[in-house]
Amino acid sequence: MTIRHKIIAEARSWIGTPYHHQAALKGIGCDCLGLVRGVWRAVYGADPEHPPAYSRDWAETLREETLADAADRHMIPLALDAFEPGDLLLFAINDNAPAKHCAILVAADRMIHAIESHPVAEVSLVPWWRNRLRFAFRFPEI
Repeated sequence: MTIRHKIIAEARSWIGTPYHHQAALKGIGCDCLGLVRGVWRAVYGADPEHPPAYSRDWAETLREETLADAADRHMIPLALDAFEPGDLLLFAINDNAPAKHCAILVAADRMIHAIESHPVAEVSLVPWWRNRLRFAFRFPEI
């Protein structure tokens, strides 16, 4: 099984996990970053780094691409037209705001993510999300 297939299978195993801000426990609770951290741990064995505590409005407050910078330290940056299933996508929810939402692409038009008030779910990568896509990254090979 390739890394890409492991990432997709692990992301799907998180479906139904309740949303919980700053958590990263499959079946217990996670936010979007916690989902990605949990998938990373399952595939690679340990978090690449531990994020500091963060508020729900951290991106708007800092006005920095903190999430993209962290992904860039551990993953392979991609052009926004070059991502494939198994890659990480980062979105800016509001215009002119930093990217603060992440998802794992699991099919050409499907992604898995955690969003406030909803459990982890596989959803369509509809135009609303595509219009907010700011960064894409590939998980590294082992």
